[in-house]
Amino acid sequence: MAERELKAADRIFVRRQILLGGGSLLLLSACSETPAPRQSGQPSFYRNLAEAGARVDAAMAAEMITGYRRNNGRGPLAVDAVLMRVAETQANAMASADQVGVRTGTVNARLSAQGYAHGAAVENTSAGYMTLAEAFSGWRDSPPHRAHMLNPAVTRLGLATGYRPGSRYRVFWALVLAQPTGTA
Repeated sequence: MAERELKAADRIFVRRQILLGGGSLLLLSACSETPAPRQSGQPSFYRNLAEAGARVDAAMAAEMITGYRRNNGRGPLAVDAVLMRVAETQANAMASADQVGVRTGTVNARLSAQGYAHGAAVENTSAGYMTLAEAFSGWRDSPPHRAHMLNPAVTRLGLATGYRPGSRYRVFWALVLAQPTGTA
């Protein structure tokens, strides 16, 4: 008899936990803003970008790099539409050529061609990182790339990836950082 009562009590406890847990999730979801799209429940910085049409989350990149900059006494970065286009052109050119070193002109020349008046302008290019988290870690661990991310003069960023199936790299990255000075 005691064993049967214990099993019944266990079932009631489990039902309460499910109901309470479900209610908590419902309350939490009602209180939160709609999150950015995620793949398999993973944060966007872990999203595998090695697929056609995949786009990097530039806002997340700005948040990550800004956090890193703040930890190193630097100011924040904001996503910039012109820098996004310049980065996209560079990333796609590298993917088309299947080569990291391909240049579509210097970053200063490319910005000027877009009518983007700027002071400081730097660029990180790389390939083979499948996620934003991997690319960020690689840049952080590379002295020249780290110096660009920590450049105290830059305040804006553009970030893009290019994809080339069958390439040993598959994903090509271009990060453009600059300080706008007005309209050219």
